[in-house]
Amino acid sequence: MLKTFHEIPRLRPQTPILDRAATPAQLRRLGEAELVELANELRQDLLFSVGQTGGHFGAGLGVIELTIALHYVFDTPDDRLVWDVGHQAYPHKILTGRREQMASLRQKDGLAAFPRRSESEYDTFGVGHSSTSISAALGMAIAARLQGQKRKSIAVIGDGALTAGMAFEALNHAPEVGADMLVVLNDNDMSISRNVGGMSNYLAKILSSRTYSSMREGSKKVLSRLPGAWEIARRTEEYAKGMLVPGTLFEELGWNYIGPIDGHDLPTLIATLRNMRDLSGPQFLHVVTKKGKGFAPAEVDPITWHAINKLEPLDAPRKPKPPSGPRYSNVFGQWLCDMAAADTRLAGITPAMKEGSDLVAFSERFPERYFDVAIAEQHAVTLAAGMACEGAKPVVAIYSTFLQRAYDQLIHDVAVQNLDVLFAIDRAGLVGEDGPTHAGSFDLSYLRCIPGMLVMTPSDENEMRRMLTTGYLFEGPAAVRYPRGTGPNAVIEPGLEPLEIGKGVIRRQGSKVALLVFGVQLAEALEVGETLDATVVDMRFVKPLDEALVRQLADAHELLVTIEENSIMGGAGSAVSEFLAAKAIVRPLLQLGLPDIYVEHAKPSQMLAECGLDAVGIEAAVRARLAKI
Repeated sequence: MLKTFHEIPRLRPQTPILDRAATPAQLRRLGEAELVELANELRQDLLFSVGQTGGHFGAGLGVIELTIALHYVFDTPDDRLVWDVGHQAYPHKILTGRREQMASLRQKDGLAAFPRRSESEYDTFGVGHSSTSISAALGMAIAARLQGQKRKSIAVIGDGALTAGMAFEALNHAPEVGADMLVVLNDNDMSISRNVGGMSNYLAKILSSRTYSSMREGSKKVLSRLPGAWEIARRTEEYAKGMLVPGTLFEELGWNYIGPIDGHDLPTLIATLRNMRDLSGPQFLHVVTKKGKGFAPAEVDPITWHAINKLEPLDAPRKPKPPSGPRYSNVFGQWLCDMAAADTRLAGITPAMKEGSDLVAFSERFPERYFDVAIAEQHAVTLAAGMACEGAKPVVAIYSTFLQRAYDQLIHDVAVQNLDVLFAIDRAGLVGEDGPTHAGSFDLSYLRCIPGMLVMTPSDENEMRRMLTTGYLFEGPAAVRYPRGTGPNAVIEPGLEPLEIGKGVIRRQGSKVALLVFGVQLAEALEVGETLDATVVDMRFVKPLDEALVRQLADAHELLVTIEENSIMGGAGSAVSEFLAAKAIVRPLLQLGLPDIYVEHAKPSQMLAECGLDAVGIEAAVRARLAKI
């Protein structure tokens, strides 16, 4: 019997069965009667390990039984198992030889937050962004067929990830090529028929069985000899299944749909997966699970328990928290409400990031102007373009790493037509423990090259608010990129006053060296400026660049230093370099930013230090360059 836990254990639990299942090969040696207790032990072990490190939480709890069943039935890693996004992959990590490393999860040089090919042979595809699993598994299935291999390909995708167009592109393609693959839809919040229970489970077993499949194929051969008989039989079966199971859409696309079944019923899961393993062609299994299953608080509030911070030791001294201002996302959320109250044309758009981008208050105050398009970044951008064509003023709230997924729409649908769309780009720069798949490392580079684009980088909360107004009032596409977390707690002016476009500000006057800062490294630059008696400039605008100010600084200083939390290649520093070259201004230039590597997961402060973007690193780099002049 499955257990429900009410607290996160602080001591490692006793897990005698899990101890015998350190790898899938060992798991497959267990008896089926032991698997329910294994699920209880795995769930408790997951609670303990995430309590020690923090991390994604609810999704993994919801797929404990599914993870066990997949590794029990399929011959992983020879059979390819692809997890979509990867939030739910912690149980998979525990069962694939990494249990003893879970204490290093999301820490520098430790386990990654998501599946990663270089980490384990069981991680068949690296993920982090959603809706890639079906395409990847389909590619693996095709490659296996070309190589004459009989291995299976399985994609596990959540109901949220299934909202993306990419998932449907793959669903449409697989039947066209007759791929032997299985898609498992992990439905934990979807309205697709929740008729889970005895009848549904019974039907799933029947419809997936070899007997049913053989009878169906045999009947097809017999009836095909009778004019019109097979078509009548096919439609009769289709209508019967349509009344009993909700798979009409997937059946019409060419998939053999089975389900929905209870994703926490291990015997039914195993029996159904075994039957489907031996079927040819595209197979689709719909399982219904509960996010946070087995941990009572997460079952009640899955959003809050989507991810957690690590537990502090009970005997840890209580340190008073230093006063902290609002997060940058909170500043955006307040500005959005204020601007919406001032301008009825404003519409807010988010691709399933209401809480993360802080659109909660806006969605409640202006529900008719709030649009959550689900995980569909391409649609979000073109939806905004369509609105702008008709005189609306759309604001797209999106993470930097996710805007990458809609780059063609950004150029083709918004920028080429010079439409009034404001992009509020959250999580710009390094984001910490989620690692390179979630870092906003490239937005300045990929935005700066787009003609007509206004690109702004605030150094504090008040500048951010004024830049949002500036971009909103700008006639054409505009972007404000800002980091995760809190800023320097600047005083925020309550009005909606814009900035003068393309004008930077000298924050400290020095000599010899000028530090040109694009974004939130201004505090570190001011610290270095005091040490080196350097001029410190808040550049504010990446595009248009304050060329007059750059020329002035070049004339008055021996060394120019650009600082940005973006890829050095193609970023703001490159804009300064290109201007100097175009005007034949010869002046030493040092560009500091993110190096030409994927910066691995760690605490944000560790990542910045590794990239030389903390005060120590900036000072050392400047001194080293000065020594060469």
